[in-house]
Amino acid sequence: MPQNIADPPQTYLIALGGNIPSQSGPPELTLKAALARLKAVGLPPRAVSRFYKTPCFPAGAGPDYVNAAAKLTSGLAPKALLAKLHALEAEFGRERHERWGQRSLDLDLLAGGAQILPDAATFAQWQALDSAAQRRSAPQDLILPHPRLAERAFVLVPLADIAPDWVHPVFRKSVTEMLSALPKAEKDAVTPL
Repeated sequence: MPQNIADPPQTYLIALGGNIPSQSGPPELTLKAALARLKAVGLPPRAVSRFYKTPCFPAGAGPDYVNAAAKLTSGLAPKALLAKLHALEAEFGRERHERWGQRSLDLDLLAGGAQILPDAATFAQWQALDSAAQRRSAPQDLILPHPRLAERAFVLVPLADIAPDWVHPVFRKSVTEMLSALPKAEKDAVTPL
């Protein structure tokens, strides 16, 4: 089977975000336009969270973000889907100069069903990195689930809108359980628009 095809089709979870304008306007309008583009390129979201205002991550690195999450089903394999997401980011002016830098559009592939890619050992290696190492380096290969997913309220709060019962294949906890484990102050900082 070609590497760009998933058989059977997979349910994917995607995080959307932005904190600087694109040609579509401010971040909220950019996210709306990106969702429309997903549909136009054959990746229609089955569910979309509310939009949330979230503090810039890391703190002080720029304006606050607008974040959301989407769920879609695709016959594309994870790497092929990621390539499409990166192409859409580029359409909205995303440039990858600095890790965790400001961005017009961020489309993060969070999970593909219960897949662990490329393998459990590589996931564990990237998940265990301290914040300084995370800032210096990015994986050369796709890691699923996203190694930081369980630590970030700006990801889990929107994800809880659309996939509260999705279970992390490594941690064996649902989105609801991972979210409840985060500090209250972090969750409270993610506010619906």
